Amino acid sequence: MTAPTTDKPRILLVEDDPSLAQALALALARRGFVLAQATDGRTALSRAQQESFAAIILDLTLPEIDGLEVLKTLRDEGNKTPILVLTARGAVGDRVQGLRMGADDYLAKPFDLDELEARVHAVIRRGAAAPSVSSELGELVVDRQSEVCYANGVALELSSREIAMLTTLIERPGHAVTRDRLWQAVFADGREAQPDAIEVVAYRLRKKIAGYGVELVALRGVGYLLREKRAAGE
Repeated sequence: MTAPTTDKPRILLVEDDPSLAQALALALARRGFVLAQATDGRTALSRAQQESFAAIILDLTLPEIDGLEVLKTLRDEGNKTPILVLTARGAVGDRVQGLRMGADDYLAKPFDLDELEARVHAVIRRGAAAPSVSSELGELVVDRQSEVCYANGVALELSSREIAMLTTLIERPGHAVTRDRLWQAVFADGREAQPDAIEVVAYRLRKKIAGYGVELVALRGVGYLLREKRAAGE
């Protein structure tokens, strides 16, 4: 799924303290942000993987999965969403570890709401200004800026829908991408399509990338995943 169209930045607020979460959500909404929330690490990870956000405000002390593990998993998967970490005052080790794992900034509790707003805007600006990067898997290289896929340095002839599917899948190599998420990416132009259109695009894409060290795997009832081609017997 993707974030609804809006001129306001959509933020994922991850905080398990109900009173603090409510206060922060209200304050940030008044400051022009659209808020989504999670109160545990597992929910936060799921939402961050399946939805689009301008930034994530992530508390480190969470039930289910702690904030550092959420951060590490997202960065390992190639998720580039700007992340502002909230830490307890004096928790220097957590702040350092968070920054090393890919956090864009941190803010120690208690904090001033104006400073929180300023830091969120800052990480969003830095994220928007970051140069586009290429994604690689097997012998494929996808240039997100030009929307071209290269195999051994030669551009493949892919349709706009095929490159949209490939770009979405290659961002999370070896991980399932739901059919709904792929539909949003592949048919973002809003044109009507038959219910089996995703399967048709996947079939054509699979044929075109065969032989380049990757395989497109259909997951019944879930979606698809793209992974490096396994050797015989694995």
